[in-house]
Amino acid sequence: MSIDKFITTVSRVVPIQIEEIDTDQIIPARFLKATDKIGFGDNLFRDWRYDKNNQPIADFPLNNPKYSGCILVGGKNFGCGSSREHAAWAIAGYGFKVVVSSFFADIFKNNILNNGVLPVQVSEKFLTGIFTEVDKNPATEIKVDLQAQTITNIATGETESFLINAYKKDCLLNGFDDIDYLLSKRAEIEAFEKK
Repeated sequence: MSIDKFITTVSRVVPIQIEEIDTDQIIPARFLKATDKIGFGDNLFRDWRYDKNNQPIADFPLNNPKYSGCILVGGKNFGCGSSREHAAWAIAGYGFKVVVSSFFADIFKNNILNNGVLPVQVSEKFLTGIFTEVDKNPATEIKVDLQAQTITNIATGETESFLINAYKKDCLLNGFDDIDYLLSKRAEIEAFEKK
């Protein structure tokens, strides 16, 4: 399945200033029965978004109309816990294109990249700066340039570089999943086979 090409995104952010956000909080275990990615975004952060009567919790950032955008900003150690890929499905299904944190769990980071969402790891100082500016002005925008591998807090003008695996960067820039990538190399593979 192809993914959307990713080059540069400028967006407001949805801040969740909580550390150690684990995959069970991202998508609770009771929603893991499905094997199709459709609908997982509806249950993203389900137990934080809704009360026991399935009513939206008004002050949770995903329910708060003052926050919007395709960039999710979370606290340190985002995506820790179990290795469920469903957490990545939920984030992508909700419509986020970027997740920003000062640290990501390795398996989560790979899962989210495989689902066309860019994890941007920044310094704790830079992360704090985003939260500070969004707290002052929820309309604060962040610019993420994948080609240049930079993230910019537009309110302050501060920019940081981020790392990404070269293969995954190429896939995101071209809108490839792993199969698409192999198909894009078909001519080279066939030429190699002939040798």
